[in-house]
Amino acid sequence: MIKLIKSSFHREAETKRAVAEFVLSQDVLSMSEQCRAFETAFAEKQERTYAVFVANGSVANLLLIQALLNQGRLQRGGRVGFCALTWPTNVMPLIQLGLEPVAIDCELDTLNVSPEAFDAHIAGCQALFLTNVLGFCDDLPALRHMCDDRGVLLIEDNCEALGSRTNHTLLGNFGVASTFSFFVGHHLSTIEGGMVCTDDEELYEQLVISRAHGWDRNLPPATRERVRAEACVDDFQARYTFYDLASNFRPTEINGFIGNQQIRYWDEIVGARVANFERFQRAMAGNADVLHCDLSHMDTVSNFAMPVVCRTPELARKYRSEFEAAGVEIRPVIAGDITQQPFYRKYVQDTAERPNARLVHTNGFYFGNNPEMNEEELTTLCDLLAG
Repeated sequence: MIKLIKSSFHREAETKRAVAEFVLSQDVLSMSEQCRAFETAFAEKQERTYAVFVANGSVANLLLIQALLNQGRLQRGGRVGFCALTWPTNVMPLIQLGLEPVAIDCELDTLNVSPEAFDAHIAGCQALFLTNVLGFCDDLPALRHMCDDRGVLLIEDNCEALGSRTNHTLLGNFGVASTFSFFVGHHLSTIEGGMVCTDDEELYEQLVISRAHGWDRNLPPATRERVRAEACVDDFQARYTFYDLASNFRPTEINGFIGNQQIRYWDEIVGARVANFERFQRAMAGNADVLHCDLSHMDTVSNFAMPVVCRTPELARKYRSEFEAAGVEIRPVIAGDITQQPFYRKYVQDTAERPNARLVHTNGFYFGNNPEMNEEELTTLCDLLAG
């Protein structure tokens, strides 16, 4: 079988040996130096100022929304736009934290929200929470300009697009902050893990506080002293002083150590996924049964799964059968049209149609794009894509 997730880690055998030796040699396994080192390394590779490591990508989204609410940059009841083609824990934090989710249809040639689509919803929106779907994006510079011009916060869920670039800029670097996931099978794996990145120092401080109970002990020393002075808290009481709404989203030193091992392979992993994607695109180019994306505005496309969107439900059934018969593990394209999911219908009164997201939901599927695929696997996938 060509599995969706081929291995737990890139260079798995040596990574597992290193992890085993690390665990046996350490006295402290709760969040500490390894996690801080991973944050520093990730911020540098992502070309952002700050990175905050958390337990998984889903709570990275939840933490970011909570921190923005704590800052007053979002207000409960406020409208937040998001792409209807997305993962559930991109929109669930909006519902959980009392915001009004506004589902925006995707474009079929990018699978993402376009400036034109957002323009119809921007009135009254406090924020736009983009998902850079499967390594793709629409016109992110134009979306950023729209948001800046209208006072809308732009944030990105970049879980699926680590290493992708447009306008010579890494995806995840267009908004005030971005989130990442390090689940098994994603670009970088720490088994479970996530990250929030930003260049905003005040937001960074709020993220650090909100990640761990609301206390100050993980802040830089100078910042910690300032926070205590502002709250009139002495050093003894500060040990159990809680400054704002928070939870416990901390990772472990095991996750941090794995991240430090895996980030050394960032370029190797991204390069292989980019090469695989380009090969898949060439194989599909002459196939009239499937829809084709226009990604000419992108410098680099790095994804962890390859979408196939057929023109009709009948063709979708045919291609899904052929892929599965060939031993290829497939899934729906993310969660499809999120407005059709049971949780969304339960909590959001929304009867609008999103025809493009619905078409992807009905006629689409994806298979894994793994950096360790061999030639036989790549040939099989390309033959299937060619139709």
